[in-house]
Amino acid sequence: AEPVHDAAGVQVGGQTLVVGGGAAKVSATVQGLTSASAGLQAVKVAPLPAPRADLVAALAGGQALVAGGYDGTKPSPDVLATTDGTTFNTIASLPQPVRYPAAAVNDNKLLLFGGEGPTGDTAAIQLVDPVTHTATVVGQLPEPRSHASVLQLGGAVYLVGGRIAGHASDSIERVDLTRYVSSEAGRIPVATSDMSVVSFGDTAYLLGGENDKAQPIKSVLMARLVMTPTSPPVAAAPRAPFQGQLLIADRGNNRLLLVDANKRVQWQFPSPTAPAPPEGFYFPDDAFFVKHGTGIITNEEEQHTIIELAYPSGRVLASYGHPNRPGSAPGYLNQPDDAYLLHDGGVTVADAKNCRILFLNPDFTFKSAIGSTGRCHHDIPRDVAYPNGDTPLTDGNVLVSEINGSYVDELTPAGAVVWSLKLPLTYPSDPQQIGPDLYLIADYAKPGGLYEFTREGQITFSYSFPSGEQMLDHPSLTEELPNGLLCVNDDYRHRVVIIDPATKQIVWQYGVTDMAGTGPGQLNVPDGFDLLAPDNTTPTHPQTG
Repeated sequence: AEPVHDAAGVQVGGQTLVVGGGAAKVSATVQGLTSASAGLQAVKVAPLPAPRADLVAALAGGQALVAGGYDGTKPSPDVLATTDGTTFNTIASLPQPVRYPAAAVNDNKLLLFGGEGPTGDTAAIQLVDPVTHTATVVGQLPEPRSHASVLQLGGAVYLVGGRIAGHASDSIERVDLTRYVSSEAGRIPVATSDMSVVSFGDTAYLLGGENDKAQPIKSVLMARLVMTPTSPPVAAAPRAPFQGQLLIADRGNNRLLLVDANKRVQWQFPSPTAPAPPEGFYFPDDAFFVKHGTGIITNEEEQHTIIELAYPSGRVLASYGHPNRPGSAPGYLNQPDDAYLLHDGGVTVADAKNCRILFLNPDFTFKSAIGSTGRCHHDIPRDVAYPNGDTPLTDGNVLVSEINGSYVDELTPAGAVVWSLKLPLTYPSDPQQIGPDLYLIADYAKPGGLYEFTREGQITFSYSFPSGEQMLDHPSLTEELPNGLLCVNDDYRHRVVIIDPATKQIVWQYGVTDMAGTGPGQLNVPDGFDLLAPDNTTPTHPQTG
């Protein structure tokens, strides 16, 4: 009957009500949903005492309570009650008037969590008692939060997502209903606010919402109860995206970060405890764990160097190249890409602008090269067409991607071609072998893509979206994790994402989409990653870790 957004819904007196909402102006209309031959229809039932949007409504003790919201000029303090959907009485006044709170009912009392007040978000937990007609502040959240969603599963209340300090959140907080305090209970895959919730028994679904840029998203998340003998029921987010820790080469911020699956930073380089070398640390393009997790090899592409760091001290163990001085003579590099430590202790790197694949001795001195003319043509072993990938294989060969011409080649260390394939990609980047005759590669473009292919050129899987949250913008590296998910650097969207290839949905993300930064959970053109398993192995490249 009246199109609105930011309304509240509740069932009372045998009917389903849509209460208030916003449109051209804030609405005071209460609408009832009825079934008709043409389908579900809405009819105007009654007006509220005053216009109200951004509100919540819930059934408590046989009556519907309406709380929070915005009248067009300020947050609304009045808490309303109705048993029939037509007559609304004021039963209490909120000590902290808010819009966009999260709401739950416990023991026939209404709880409001956070919300947006006149001067910003609040951390207050407010309790409305419809019997005593009182509203009081009974607790505080760890930090101010608005636009959150509530799950009620197994007698417990969980706050999910929302907005914190102006940004969408991925946190899940479990609220203790005896002391009105909350504690961390997990994280959702992508920071999201304003999700709708539908519950069926011990399972709840979170529908849609908005990302950090207030853009609508179409994901559906499932949360369910997990019972353990020694702990109460907890809300379980989707399966853990990885076991262990993820190393990220945060190129635009000139740093390396190590994060866990809950997106907590475990280590950073440089840092006060792991300082940069005297020549600085600039443009880390890739980083890989080596020597069973005790070291890291990283190439600083525009600093024209490779360094091996001790982990976690950050002490430089070895280096090759001259900082900020590109060249092609022994000891020099020009835009090094993808430095790997080999099983014999040597190093391979795609020396991109010198158009060669370089091999170093274990003491980081020059050993040999594939490509010597520097013409950057597809003419192996004399020349390599601007290489950007040189992945070591288990048999000692290397898998090379050539930008010019979009070639992928398997080469012996001496430069013999095992096989070569021209792919229909804009910019092939960092190929990986994932099966006996199956390979994975990123297309470094906008929109970018991920592709699985055979040596014969058959594309067996593709992931590419022209727009929206799932679109990739210059993905530089993708690897298959042990659980079958695909981890991806989405460079120019400033995030690392994990994708379920079965559904082509993003199930985990670190970084704020399209927003570069150095703050918590932010990245700036991430260009490399590596997974360190709990047993200090490197499952995506065991032959070099």
